[in-house]
Order: sequence, then C-alpha cells, then structure tokens
Amino acid sequence: MTPPPNAPADTDALDTAEAAEADLTAADLTAADVAWELDDLLKGTTTDDLMAHAAKVTDEVAAARGTVGDLDAAGLATLMHRLGDLHDLLGRAGSYVGLRLAENSLDPERGAAMANLSEAATELSTKLVFFELEWAAVPDEQAEALLADPALDFCAHHLRTMRRYRDHLMSEAEEQVLTETSVSGAAAWVRLFDEQTSAIEVAMPESSPGGARTASLEEGLSLLQHPDRAVRADAAEAVSDALEPGLRTRAYIYNTLLLDKSVQDRLRSYPSWLSSRNLANEASDESVAALIEAVVARYDLPRRWYSLKAQVLGLDRLADYDRSASVAESDRKVGWSEASSLVIDAYDSFSPRLAGIVREFIDGNWIDAPVRSGKRPGAFCAYTVASHHPYLLLNWTGSNRDVLTLAHELGHGIHAYLARPQGIFAQDTPLTMAETASVFGEAVTNNALLAQLDDPNERFALLASTLEDSIATVFRQVAMSRFEAACHTHRRDVGELSVDDFGNHWADTQTELLGDTVEVTDGYRNWWSYVPHFMATPGYVYAYAFGQLLALSVYARYQAEGEAFVPSYLDMLAAGGSKSPEDLAAMVGCDLTDPGFWDAGLDIVAGQLDAAEAAARAAGRLS
Repeated sequence: MTPPPNAPADTDALDTAEAAEADLTAADLTAADVAWELDDLLKGTTTDDLMAHAAKVTDEVAAARGTVGDLDAAGLATLMHRLGDLHDLLGRAGSYVGLRLAENSLDPERGAAMANLSEAATELSTKLVFFELEWAAVPDEQAEALLADPALDFCAHHLRTMRRYRDHLMSEAEEQVLTETSVSGAAAWVRLFDEQTSAIEVAMPESSPGGARTASLEEGLSLLQHPDRAVRADAAEAVSDALEPGLRTRAYIYNTLLLDKSVQDRLRSYPSWLSSRNLANEASDESVAALIEAVVARYDLPRRWYSLKAQVLGLDRLADYDRSASVAESDRKVGWSEASSLVIDAYDSFSPRLAGIVREFIDGNWIDAPVRSGKRPGAFCAYTVASHHPYLLLNWTGSNRDVLTLAHELGHGIHAYLARPQGIFAQDTPLTMAETASVFGEAVTNNALLAQLDDPNERFALLASTLEDSIATVFRQVAMSRFEAACHTHRRDVGELSVDDFGNHWADTQTELLGDTVEVTDGYRNWWSYVPHFMATPGYVYAYAFGQLLALSVYARYQAEGEAFVPSYLDMLAAGGSKSPEDLAAMVGCDLTDPGFWDAGLDIVAGQLDAAEAAARAAGRLS
C-alpha cells in the first residue's frame, strides 16, 4: 500500500534497502559471485568414468606397438585420431580435478583426487611410450612423405615437432621408468610448493585500507600500488614477514627441482638448463640468447623511468616497494561490473567478434574471480581441451591492475577459443607465442581507455601504467630469467643453494636491472620464493618478453593498417599451434628471423617511455 503524503518514512525498510545495496556493492568490488562452472567438463559423467574410458582407448592404441614404422598415412591418421580421443578424455578429467584444486589447494580431498588422477594417467602414459620412440625412428624421407598426405593435416605439425626430440630420447625401458616416477618426482614437489604458497597469510598493517587483519598474499602484494608510501612500505614489510616462515622449505623444494632438472638434462643430453625449454618453444638456443642480450642491453630504459618516477613521487630514490606505486591522483577501487564493461567495450573497438567471445566468458560462468583462502595465487587461463572451452582464474582485488589482468587473461582465453577447431594436437602454441594475444588484449584495452581521457593527469596515469606493464613483462621477466640461469648454474657447478645464495642471486639480478635508481631492500631478497614459474615451468619467463615485444610489434602494425589488419590477426589466433612461431608471426607481417626484430620492439617501449614523460610534463608532474 502506498503511504499517504508526508507520512513518516519506514526507516527499517530504508535501512534494509541500504544494507542490501551495500552488500551488492561489496560483492561487486570483490567479484564475490563470479565463479566458474566446471561440471560441463565431465559431460554428464564422472572422472572415474572418463578414466575408465581412457584405459580402454589406451589398450587400443597400445595394440599398435611395433607397427608405427609400417603404417601408411591412413593408418597413422587412424591411430592419431584415437590418441586424440585419449588426450581429450585425460584432458577433461585432469582439467576438472586440477581446476577444483586451484580453487582450494588446502583441501585434502581435492589434493587426494589430484594425486589419484595423476597416478592413473601416468600408468596409462607408460603403456604408450613406444609411440614417440617408434615415430622418431621412422626415416626422414618416409616421415615427410607421410606428413605430406592431407589425411594427416590435423596433426602434421605436432608429429614434425615430436621428431625434433630424437637426439634426447632414451630406450623404451628407460622412458617407462622416468614416466612412472614422474608423478612422485618433480610434479609432487611442484604441488607441495603450490600448497605452501597458497597457505601464506599476510598480517596486513594498520595503515592498510580496512586496517589490521589477516589477508592473502595477493591482497598484500596489491597494496604495492597504493599511492601512500607509508602503506606501501608497511605492506612490503608485511609480505616479507609472511614469506619468512616457510622460506627454508620453499628453498629446499627449489633445490630439489633444480637437481631433478639437471639429472633430466644430463640423461637426455641437453647442452644447457634452458635447451629443453627452447626446443619446446621451437626456438634455438642462439635466438633466445639474442633476445635476452638485446633486452639487457636496454636496461637503461627502466632505469630512466624509475629516475623520472622518483621525481614524480617527490622522492630522491625509489625503493623496490615503490616501483608499482600508482601515479594517479586518486586510488579508486573498480568493481567487477565496471571492469567487465570496460574490457568488453575495448575488445569491441577492435573486433565485435572478439567482444562477443569475451561476453561468453563473463556470462557463461567461465571465470573464477574472487580471492579465497587456499586459492592458488595469481591468474591463469586453462585451455582444457579443444572440444570444450577455456576457463580463467583471477584473484580480484578491485585495483586498476586487475582490470588489465582481466584483459590479459581474456586474450589467452580468446586465443584458446578461436584455436579450438585445430583440434587437440594443434590448439596450443609454444610459450613464445602464447603471450601474443594476451599482451595485445592489454594494448587494445589501454588504448581504448586512453582515447576516452582528456584530463592530463588521467592520461599520464594510464600511459605510466602501460609503460610499467612493458617494463614488468620485458625487463623484469628477463631479469628473472637471469636469476633462474644463476640458480641452475649454481646447483650444477657448486651444489645445493642456501637461502642466502638464492637471496644473493635474486638481489644481484634485480640490481643489474635497476642500477642505482632503485634501492633493493633486505626483505625483498626473499621475494623469489613465491614465483610458481620457477618451480613448475623452468625457463618459462623469457617467453613473456618474447610475447610482449612481438605483441607490441603486432599492435604497431594494427595502428598502421587499421581495420584491414583485423582478419589476418584473427587468422593467426585461429591457427593455434598448427605452424611454427616464424610462420605464425609472418601471418601478421612480422619477421622473427630478422636480427633487428627485438631492437625494433624495444624501440616501441622507448616510445612508450617518451610518451609517459611528455604526459607527466603536460600534467605538471615534472618540471
């Protein structure tokens, strides 16, 4: 019933409505209701059903043992299709169990499920070791004749890539032993590391928003972007304190993984710690060394920026906890609704088709966003299998950086989505190409936002953020690669590393990057110990620099060509991993064989720095 005019307000109803609105706002700021739906991965069955089916397919494939070298193209295609069926079954089961574990790695039931599935999958894989060995033994002329047949187009690049490992394979018996023991080897140590880091809790300082409380590592790290230096310093100290309790355990884990890698490399005759990663990335040792050397030669760029940033912040010199400090004049939290709308609009400005895919991720429950106790830190895109769709994991804190992380991971997701028709053997790209779509997505988002801004301070803040993304992705990742190289070399040439050894290598490689423009504090020496890439994927991080410089070059071509560029870019994404990195890059007009390619990409970063400096002066932030 409508109250009469001038009737007193129903204060209880108003209070209830205001409380509901506040709850809704809080839920949006934390993305509390943004959770993925994983059950579709199981196709109405269970993981046990999928694994039982996988066992039957494995036995079918195993019946081909001893015949691979005698197969014609049609016979090999039939076998590869069955192997594809097997990978789909294992991929669905593994993705379901693995993503549930990522939601809460401290849950014993989920951990046990992951262990059981890994052991079962390893047992099946052991039965199929023969295939790679027999295929590698096929003479080159015979192999090329087979791969020229259209019947094998769906897996030709995959089969060619497999043959590149011929010099690093061992006997069938040896390969079976290594496969059987892998689940209790490196994979087990990586899982322990994930459990250790997921359990890290940061005692947030009184100066932090929300006051003194216990928070996740992600929340603690997010405060390094806070505009108040006291908050950043307190947060950095709190993170350093949180890393201390399990430091010796994480150091032991890394030592063990370093040793395991050295043994594997020795047994397989890889010339360096990075060679196996380069082979997987379809890159030569020499080309990767050239990339790293080119980046190190331009360490003057981040040093110049950090000197300028110190002036902007009114400091004589930055400390390590100042590097990510926001230069914006306000520190506004961004809710999930606003962020998703911004990213959709940004992708739409480039391609309505891509914006439609982004909407599928957001509306289809393909994203798990909120921070939770026990959740895996960071963000990632899980491709799952080519017959399904990808998923994204985030740890949403409402920062501006989170908006770009969303755009970044959606780039990965779009890449996986478009490449699904390539099938199980050609959907994935090497790591060197995997970052192209993600970094491109960030660039699209940044430039769409920049076009909407007139205020000089807001433009400076965004240009500074764009530059810092490039610095973090190119220069910091190369410094991290050099840290990895120092650790692997130390373990092989000297022996086990102490906590101090790890800290020294971390500080040395960071100081090499930063020069005297940034103070490396004592607490920061242990921040290597939460980085998962070092443990799970040795040698991964240089691929970020590769991908960033390639993506910047690709985006520069888009800026030069406009809409005419879009179809070739979409074609490159849809090609997935069906071609070599050189051929994929050529699809968008980039020549990875050009010795000057990396220098040209670094010149684009230098241009970002010039633009940020000019914007700072226009905003009156530099004299």
